Amino acid sequence: MKRANPNPNANRNILLITYVIMGAFFGLMVYFCHFLFTDREEVMNNSYNARLDQFSDRVIRGRILSSDGQVLAQTNVGENGEELRVYPFGNLFAHVVGHSTKGKTGLESLGNFYLLSSHGNLMEQVFHGLADQKNQGDDIITTLDVGLQHTAYLALGDRKGAVVAMEPDTGKILAMVSKPDYDPNPMSLDASWEMLISSNNDQGQLLNRATQGLYPPGSIFKIVTLLEAIRENPEGYLDFHFDCSGVFQEGPYTIRCYQGTAHGSQDLGQAFANSCNGAFASLGLTLNPESMDQLTRQLLFHSELPLSIPYSKSSYNVAAGSLLEKLATSAGEVSQWEVLQSSIGQGKTLVSPIHFAMITSAIANGGILMKPYLIDRVQNEAGEEVKKFLPEGYGSLMTAEESGKLNERMVQVVTEGTGSALRDAPYQAAGKTGSAEFETGKETHAWFTGYAPAEDPKLVVTVIVEEGGSGGRTAAPIARAMFDQYLLR
Repeated sequence: MKRANPNPNANRNILLITYVIMGAFFGLMVYFCHFLFTDREEVMNNSYNARLDQFSDRVIRGRILSSDGQVLAQTNVGENGEELRVYPFGNLFAHVVGHSTKGKTGLESLGNFYLLSSHGNLMEQVFHGLADQKNQGDDIITTLDVGLQHTAYLALGDRKGAVVAMEPDTGKILAMVSKPDYDPNPMSLDASWEMLISSNNDQGQLLNRATQGLYPPGSIFKIVTLLEAIRENPEGYLDFHFDCSGVFQEGPYTIRCYQGTAHGSQDLGQAFANSCNGAFASLGLTLNPESMDQLTRQLLFHSELPLSIPYSKSSYNVAAGSLLEKLATSAGEVSQWEVLQSSIGQGKTLVSPIHFAMITSAIANGGILMKPYLIDRVQNEAGEEVKKFLPEGYGSLMTAEESGKLNERMVQVVTEGTGSALRDAPYQAAGKTGSAEFETGKETHAWFTGYAPAEDPKLVVTVIVEEGGSGGRTAAPIARAMFDQYLLR
């Protein structure tokens, strides 16, 4: 009896289903491998992942060390097995190292996964498991420089503000100070916690001003205005000329130079060096507002920063549309005031110190921004390397030619202008000072951002002193102390 041929359509359907199942299986395997090698640590270290804290049931939290091996945080174990997290430097590293007893902040949060992982001797781990003993967690070696941190802390003194120092060619954050601060050691933190989180407390000791503070940039923003002028007129930007009487009048609006200083006849280099508000307000009216808006976005305003710890986004809020269109309407007159103000770093513009340190680092590094980072490597209890973090480029914020032109003008700030606190240093520094108005009747915030040596930058420093007055008199000396400590030791 002749057998009937199988239905060819049925065979194709079976093959199709088989291929779909195999494709789904291989897709799942690819995702699983991707998770293991790329996303695992991020997911495990997520603050919403309660399972990670269970690691502490079998692992003694590892140490956090400075770049030269000094202990910044460690867990002491008493005779009864009670664990106590200790911060030997107290307030000095409060914000950047953070705390782990009232939630986790700073490096205690960023490195939580590594600190609760143990890559010690396998036999010892087995023995500890059988004996119901905990294994020692891995250590984090940070990029932080104790000497620089201490210098910044002392130089800022009892004033509110922040200091950030980083290597422009690697992105290593070497120092990060924020004041007011607090003592993260558990007993001190327990005693002051209710006061620190009280709605009546207006000091903001728990706020890391270096990354989360937002301030009007004042005259340090003239770096951005100057960069836009360079882009719009790369060959003739220095031909700009302004006669400063101390007061610049444009229609109903008045812009004053700091303390009414009359700078006299100024080319653009001199106006930048002397931080002439009138000149830069006048310059701002000649620039293309759409291009200026695009530049600020390229410089990461309104953008995510390549930063692994909590931060606030900087903002530049000048309405788009041509300047002529703005001036032709009643609403445009407000926009004209916005242009005048934003050109000198006032108005609605807000920045964080870490963001401007990144912009300054890009200038110092030929236009290339390196991603800032705080963890250099992870090692086990025996000192064996578990994981190494390498410098990583973010991208180009400007061309090498543009950064070179900005460098020349920032050197001029030191040699001829408001950066006189650095003029007699045994190295050539480059920078920009700023005095930012923020509230009527209060002293201005004092800014400095810059790097040294100008010809081969090794260190970038950005400083803000709240209500510090003149950036040249208050913030620049702090930067000088940082450069001296790092370059002359």
